[in-house]
Amino acid sequence: MDEFGLKVLGWKARLKIEREEKNRFFILDPRSPIPREERRSLIGKGLSYYPPDPDLLFKLVFHEHKEKERVEVSTTEGGVQEFIRWGEFRFNVGEKRCMLQAYKSDAEEKRLWVPFRDTTSGKETYGAGRYLDLEPERHRITEGKWIVDFNKAYNPWCAYSKAYTCPFIPPENWLKVPIRAGEKRYCLGKEY
Repeated sequence: MDEFGLKVLGWKARLKIEREEKNRFFILDPRSPIPREERRSLIGKGLSYYPPDPDLLFKLVFHEHKEKERVEVSTTEGGVQEFIRWGEFRFNVGEKRCMLQAYKSDAEEKRLWVPFRDTTSGKETYGAGRYLDLEPERHRITEGKWIVDFNKAYNPWCAYSKAYTCPFIPPENWLKVPIRAGEKRYCLGKEY
């Protein structure tokens, strides 16, 4: 058992199943963001991920902001999307203190959107950054505490096709450490 009361082997097995389900969706589903002509290259390989790392699975206090500010975030197509800066997570990666803002698209939304860039962005991972989606029913473990698992970090759909528009990562969520967990860069299904 680890500090979260999770069996590490069970956690790894669930993560493996989730990744296999995503691969099936990306290869077979007509709604896949990957252009049809590229999907064949994923057969037998799937998307590229870092090995599961329990050190990048955190149980964190969520510091909700008293004053919720609206922020404009540029998109990959040159537009702007508005989000509400809802609160922040504070944690350490190695010896480095880190902080990430969590956003909502509107005040009624339950899910927290936690986009981030790190020092792997543009090298090992998608250059524009990756996302985490935190659902209260799955990720909130007590009032005010959430599980933030970077092993579930994923690429936005614009990483696979120019047909999609995605919000860029606000500079306040650019980490100065490597997050070697979750999904790696996509390039026609090849390993990096």
